[in-house]
Amino acid sequence: MRHNKKFNHLSRKKGHRDALLMNLTISLIMHKRITTTLAKAKALRVYAEPLITRSKTDDMTNRRIVFSYLQNKEAVKELFGVVAEKVAERPGGYTRILKTGHRLGDNAEMAMIELVDFNENMLEASASKKEKSTRRSRRKKNAAPAAEAVEAPAVEAPATEAPEAEEAPKAE
Repeated sequence: MRHNKKFNHLSRKKGHRDALLMNLTISLIMHKRITTTLAKAKALRVYAEPLITRSKTDDMTNRRIVFSYLQNKEAVKELFGVVAEKVAERPGGYTRILKTGHRLGDNAEMAMIELVDFNENMLEASASKKEKSTRRSRRKKNAAPAAEAVEAPAVEAPATEAPEAEEAPKAE
């Protein structure tokens, strides 16, 4: 019976699956973005995010635990150095999976998995994001500024010259 065994086995035995996830995690840490199948990306997220959470506290115990999962000194150094600084304030959700379509050879669904804080394009887009609008009212936002634009010259005109002030109300 398979009670309480809900993770994806990826059609591999335990040793092969552990080696695969270890290598994918090392590649993700070193390159910040990798392309793989969607199933492997989802399994990698479950494997890598607890390791990234451990890297936020830099002590010997956490380094040893992470090294036991990764078996790569350079990846551990990168994780506890560069990656830990970027994700220090983030409470979770360190990775993002973006679907990229299907592979030509076998039609496998492909995805790109990346570390969230290292995608410069997405960070710039979120910084310059326009004001979020709701769909609750049917009032047009452009109607209010247009009315203010018509009223603004009428208010400024009396301060400069009186004849223009008389012409402005006739135009309305």
